[in-house]
Amino acid sequence: MINYNDRTFVSVDNTANGEVSSKTTFRYKQEGNIISATYSGGEIVKGLLIGIVNEDGCLEFRYNHVNIKNEIRGGECVSNPEILANGRIRLYEKWKWLDAEETEGNSIIEEVL
Repeated sequence: MINYNDRTFVSVDNTANGEVSSKTTFRYKQEGNIISATYSGGEIVKGLLIGIVNEDGCLEFRYNHVNIKNEIRGGECVSNPEILANGRIRLYEKWKWLDAEETEGNSIIEEVL
């Protein structure tokens, strides 16, 4: 199982209906198979996520944040990891808003060292 504890990620790609950008930083913590993270930057003032790490290293989580418009947004996500040649982790994310919008999207975040 991949350990995500104390790893930092930034967004490198997102669909147009997402609010995360290259200015958004995610700081992960892990205890057993439970992950959590705080995130902020760009359109995100403050965000939190919580979920689980599956045996194959994939993440399943829910997220909530407050954006720069002072809106509370939230959704669910499944992230599939890839270990890059330099050892960093890249996560391919499929997410869905669970608020009034209920649209789906895809994003990629990468570990920064």
